[in-house]
Amino acid sequence: MARTAIVTDSTACLSPEVAQARGITVVPLQVIIGAKVYDEGAQGATPELVAQALRDFVPVSTSRPAPTALLEVYDRLASEGAEAVLSIHISGEMSGTYESAQLAARQASVRVLPLDSRQVGAATGFAVLAAADALDAGGGPTDAAEAARVRAEATRSYFYVDTLEYLRRGGRIGAGAALLGGALSVKPLLEIRDGKVATLERVRTSGRALSRLEELAVQAAAGGPVDVCVAHLANPERAAQLVERLSDRLGPSLGGREIWCTELGAVLGAHVGPGMVAAAVAPRL
Repeated sequence: MARTAIVTDSTACLSPEVAQARGITVVPLQVIIGAKVYDEGAQGATPELVAQALRDFVPVSTSRPAPTALLEVYDRLASEGAEAVLSIHISGEMSGTYESAQLAARQASVRVLPLDSRQVGAATGFAVLAAADALDAGGGPTDAAEAARVRAEATRSYFYVDTLEYLRRGGRIGAGAALLGGALSVKPLLEIRDGKVATLERVRTSGRALSRLEELAVQAAAGGPVDVCVAHLANPERAAQLVERLSDRLGPSLGGREIWCTELGAVLGAHVGPGMVAAAVAPRL
């Protein structure tokens, strides 16, 4: 059976340890802070660096990897023995990374299957891990791609932000929605719907937002076996509270697995701003 390599991008929130253990290659996106360009990651743009820049009103923007960067990765994997590459990425509605993968795939020296997860953050990561599981079970690249697609489609991602301003600046929501959120001094609850950020509801306080995230995550689990990730940007206390509550309420659904708790990466953090807390609930295949 053909050896299949998996590639994803740094927004998938996979730790270097997990990526290495599962044989997953992670390609960084870029963060531009002021006039300096960084690769996302521990040696470049970190969540702390981005959060501080946003607080200091330093201009922050992000950029996809160039097709040539992905092509180099695909060709290197081919030279190392890969006979197919499955390249799974952040929603094409939110980033041009998937488009870069499509362009690179046309020139690669190996068969490449680009896949738009239609998700962001840990939800993309869960799809990537589902693909790795499918390969470990003896499946081929098409089987792994289908496993990733099915899990991404089934995953629910909810989050709240202190302000919609950062999402507005990045063009991820309309100016009208940002103005409404700011004018009412509310905490917007958002979700990823059809690959894009969509407003779910608005609540008055961070405490209420955390309670609603908890309820939404429990509803999404629906009593079945799930994996859960809680992510945050510069809000570890709130994230820890949510992990504790969900661990208690989702015990049977977790089946002994711990809730994955992580700080959001620099690229996604640049668009949501400090204070964000998210929950991603992924049914197990």
